[in-house]
Amino acid sequence: MIEVWAPRAQRVRMRRPGHPDVAMTAGDRGWWVADVELADGDEYGFVLGDADALRPDPRSRRQPRGVHEASAFFDAEAFAWTDGSWTGRQLAGGLIYEMHVGTFTPEGTLDAAIERFDHLISLGVTHIELLPVNGFNGVWNWGYDGVLWYTVHEAYGGPAAYQRFVDAAHAAGLAVIQDVVYNHLGPSGNYLPEFGPYLRDAARNTWGLSVNLDAREVREFIIQNSLMWLRDYHVDGLRLDAVHALRDESPTHILQELAEAADALSAHQGRPLTLIAESDLNDPTLILPREAGGYGLTAQWSDDYHHALHVAVSGETVGYYEDFGALGAFPKVWTEGFFHNGTYSSFRGRDHGFPIPPTVPTWRLVTFGQDHDQIGNRAAGDRLSQSLSTDRLAVAAVLTLTTPGTPMLFMGEEWGASTPWQFFTSHPEPELREATAKGRIEEFEKMGWDPAIVPDPQDPETFHRSKLDWAEAATSPEVGVDHARLLQLYRDLAAVRRARPELTDPAFADCDALSGSGADSDDPRARWFVLQRGELSVLVNLTGSSHTFAVAPDAVILLSAGGGEVEPVITAASGPDPSGAASVITLAPDSAAIVAPARP
Repeated sequence: MIEVWAPRAQRVRMRRPGHPDVAMTAGDRGWWVADVELADGDEYGFVLGDADALRPDPRSRRQPRGVHEASAFFDAEAFAWTDGSWTGRQLAGGLIYEMHVGTFTPEGTLDAAIERFDHLISLGVTHIELLPVNGFNGVWNWGYDGVLWYTVHEAYGGPAAYQRFVDAAHAAGLAVIQDVVYNHLGPSGNYLPEFGPYLRDAARNTWGLSVNLDAREVREFIIQNSLMWLRDYHVDGLRLDAVHALRDESPTHILQELAEAADALSAHQGRPLTLIAESDLNDPTLILPREAGGYGLTAQWSDDYHHALHVAVSGETVGYYEDFGALGAFPKVWTEGFFHNGTYSSFRGRDHGFPIPPTVPTWRLVTFGQDHDQIGNRAAGDRLSQSLSTDRLAVAAVLTLTTPGTPMLFMGEEWGASTPWQFFTSHPEPELREATAKGRIEEFEKMGWDPAIVPDPQDPETFHRSKLDWAEAATSPEVGVDHARLLQLYRDLAAVRRARPELTDPAFADCDALSGSGADSDDPRARWFVLQRGELSVLVNLTGSSHTFAVAPDAVILLSAGGGEVEPVITAASGPDPSGAASVITLAPDSAAIVAPARP
């Protein structure tokens, strides 16, 4: 039995190559049905009204020739899963690795990515977060212009490769989080409005017409899509893109419905299922329990942590970074999660955000030093490695992986990849290609970036430049970033995370276990910090000279980073120390150390 929701059509026919059209029968609430059985790989589509053009199935699982052509039936139950003993991964204490399939490996496929799992395990990664893999027009794209949410992009290997990827990840002990986009549809190949009121005709967000959450069938379209990933593809969680763009005035917000559906499936399957929201609102309502008036999502991103870290290591304070040059910005996000928690945002021109209640553990915030947005939405798509020294990148690594939140890495960050990650598209329509390139340049005006350095998103070289160069990960060039040294640091940090419960135990994500302080310097990149997680201290010296910190009498250095080849040494304090400490540690410029009392 084949079904399709098409309330805007006066009649619907199902079309299959080599077969006569089948008239579908109108059912309740705009649904149409046809008594047709399809085998795996059979192509089909729908013809709406008096038109003769074939349209793909809105719930298509596979588009072998692109989003404008016929769908192909995919039998999701044919795959022989081997992950029957997989019990999942809790997000608390985890480490997320953000991956774009098309640029992660030279081949740009899901099967090729499997061959790199050992590398991820050596970093202590627990969760792989895939950028969107749903069907979009063209060959390469970030994935956020998807128009067929139930598909897996054919160039990545299609749905069968996706099953192999998840199964292999579970065999390696890795959970999979899928990035999904429910706030808009892409500009090319979006035929859903011909079927029904999927979009609001008079309401827009940053990326186009808003999704019509007033229609129950549209809400179910989203909820069933989320369950498809979690149930049929055995995915362990979803990252919900830009939820602030979801316009929903219903009594129960769509985010709460998604959380309730995931929790019910989690209870049935006996494994944790994670929902992470990307939100620009700095609103803890998303992660508060439902019994406390929240939506009950697992976690949300904290861009504030990124901004504060970025300013601390780079000194960049233009655009939305301006406020994060303030004294105490980094210690504040370390201890409170959000910097803007009711404070004035100069970029927005208004007060922004809300405080996070102290009862909410900080691991519910996903924090990072780099991610696809913060790199790719720069004019040149430049990473921190293209402007910072190895020492400063090492300090950024320490601040990223000792965070009170749940840390996330962006692919290639672990060796200071020299390749940029730029905004790329492959729209075949000339007018859309031109509009995309023009709009990209206009986006950067407020950030004060030079439009002359913005690469053409439609140029194939923009995509190819963004692919990782795996060969450089083992190199230590005489000029530029020492990739091998940085990669070893990330592996050493992974070992410290495994050894020290302060860095993974949820008990140390309690606000009462956190503290932070820093220097009173007007230069945002010339400060020092003392950051505490229980008895473990993270000491950071980003000043231009050596700096001495007081430490506990029995302190030992668990790890040091940056500062060239200088290894810090804990020594007895000379002279009276107002803190009462009996020892001190001196850090070279651009260096950090993780220090804790010696264990008996």
